[in-house]
Parts: sequence; C-alpha cells; structure tokens
Amino acid sequence: MNLRVTRSRPWIWGFAAAALIWLVILAISGQGGGQTLSLALSLAPYLVIVGLGQMLVITAGPGNIDVSVAPVISLAGFASVAVSAGTGSALAGVLAGIGIGLVVAAVSTVAILGLAIPPIIATLAAGLVASSVTLHLAGGFTAVPDPGLRELLNLRPLGVPALAVAIAALTWLTVVLLRRTVYGRSLIAVGQNRRAAERAGVPVSRVIATAYLLSGALAGLTGALLATYIAPSADLGTRYLLDSVAVVVIGGTLISGGRAVPVGVWGAALFFILLDGLVNLVGWSTAAQNLLKGGLVLFVLFLAGGGDRAGSTASRLRRRPRPAVATTTTTGENSDG
Repeated sequence: MNLRVTRSRPWIWGFAAAALIWLVILAISGQGGGQTLSLALSLAPYLVIVGLGQMLVITAGPGNIDVSVAPVISLAGFASVAVSAGTGSALAGVLAGIGIGLVVAAVSTVAILGLAIPPIIATLAAGLVASSVTLHLAGGFTAVPDPGLRELLNLRPLGVPALAVAIAALTWLTVVLLRRTVYGRSLIAVGQNRRAAERAGVPVSRVIATAYLLSGALAGLTGALLATYIAPSADLGTRYLLDSVAVVVIGGTLISGGRAVPVGVWGAALFFILLDGLVNLVGWSTAAQNLLKGGLVLFVLFLAGGGDRAGSTASRLRRRPRPAVATTTTTGENSDG
C-alpha cells in the first residue's frame, strides 16, 4: 500500500485489518460471511458512539483523555432503564442517560479547567463517583428495558442494522462538525498548538470543555442504548475504556492531538468486533483478548511516535543554524532561539 496514500487516508488501516480478520473467520468457520458482517454491524455502532466522543477529547491535545466513559456507560444504562420504566417513555430514558453523561463530564471539566487537575486524574475521580452510584443502583434493580426501543435496535431492513445506518449518519455529522464549523477548526487548532490558538483568539477553555461534554453525552447515549440492547449491569461499560481509546488511535487520530479521523473509528471498531469474534472462535480467554488489544494499541503508538521522532529530528537538522564564521553587528535581527 502506497505510503503517501496511507498518510493522507489513515483510516484505511482499520478497514483493511477488519477485512483481513473477516476473511480469517470465514476460513476457520466455513460459514457465510454475510451473517458475520451483519453481527459486526450490530455491535460496532455502540463502540463507534463512545469512540467518537473519545476522539474529540483526544483531538484537543496532549494529555486529554476521558477515562470516565466506562463508568458513565454503566451508570447511564441503569438510569436510562429506570427512567424509561418509570415514565413509560423510551425517549425520556435515553435523555436521562445523556444527562448522566453530561453531569459527570461537567464535574470533570470543572476539575480540569477550574482546578488545573490533570485530565486523567479528573476523569478517573469523576468515574469513581459514577461507579459508586452505579453499585448503589444495581442492588435490587428490577426495571426492564423498553421493549419498543429494543425492537428498534434490533431492526434490520434489507439485512443492515438500522442503528448502524443512524450512527453512520452521526459519523458524517461529526465530519461536518470538524471540517465545516468554527468549533471544529478551533478544536483542531487547539490540539495542534494550544498556545498559538490562544494568541489567535480561540476560546481554548470553551473548546476543551465542549469536547469533554460531548464525550460524556455520547458515553451516556451509548449506555442508554446498550442497556436496552443487552441489559443494565454494573460492568456494562468496562470493556469500553480500552476499546474507545484503541479505536481512536488505530483509526488514525493522532494521540498527541490536532488530527481527528471520524471515519477511522468505524474501521477500527469493526476490526475490534471481528477480532473479538475470532479470538472467541479459537477459544482465547478475556485476559488474552485484552492483552492482544493492548499490544495492538502500543504497537500503533510506537509507529506513530517513531514517525514523529523521525520527522522532528529531520526538522531539527534542517533548522540547525550554521556556525558563525565572523562576528558582526546583528541589531535588527530576530531569532526564536
């Protein structure tokens, strides 16, 4: 594959890896590929939703990450099902899940921007609070998911899950947000160089706060839908912490910020769902699966870091000043050091 093409379209790797895993599953199982792909398209949207939110946070620049997404998903699942059962409205339940995500994200945002607490610590603390509330709600929980919403989530017109189509539209809206709106361009600018963005008049704090709030809202939406599709549980969102970061990185978004690739989240999500199917097919344990996923993320980060180091080294060599041959007056010259 041409290196120039992969640099301009980093999302290609995720889709290529997903296609490879799909072919391996077909070779091992000997079953039809359509059923495997349909199942992957049924499960991938939930990972894509939370991944898009994580992508916005990571795009905001070095150090930005939301580790509260997993407990938010679990708490939002319980809250959504409870509100839906209590009000008889599936929409109210979904909005309750989104609201839970916004509240937890608001707490994290205040800690990050108001108290200057590192994002990983702030979101971890907010997530621990959410986990405590989840454990309290889980005791004696009897509410059941809304059957109408569950039926909608299982709807497959022409064999294609309706949810996958809806989340594909959400992905397209995210692309529009990043490319066509002032906020999207501001987020990219902040991720590339926060100090330069501040000097250019970009409201950096507002941009970062919005990214965390969107991440929380999308994590809450994921919890509301996932709890209806499966069932609410205290560990509903556990796997989505590692996976949400992994699909962002493997999808082509820079872990250092400044470049977001929403389409790549889809490719990486399909890859991970199909990878889960493959390792389950060959009988690997959950620990082995997590080890494999962690190794893949580290490998991608190593490649990205290696490329950055090479590029920065070459840049320093190009910019290295020549030794002064003679000393003359240099008044009026400006140097960045």
